[in-house]
Amino acid sequence: MDRNTRQSLIAAAVIFVGFALFAVSLPSIMRAAGEISPFAAGAVVVVFLFGFFAIFWLRGRSRRGPADDIDREGRS
Repeated sequence: MDRNTRQSLIAAAVIFVGFALFAVSLPSIMRAAGEISPFAAGAVVVVFLFGFFAIFWLRGRSRRGPADDIDREGRS
């Protein structure tokens, strides 16, 4: 395993463990938000799910670099 692969693995593991710890407390957070409004409880879940995928998407974009974005859009 080279250095970049190891760093990516460690970063992904830290992000995943952080979200897993948040997911453990998610039901109690949802109950507290649900006392305010059922829509607030739904919003908590949406933010959690969106955040999980957005973090990994942003990390992937930052690792790719701007040169790959130009190539993917078909411009040179």
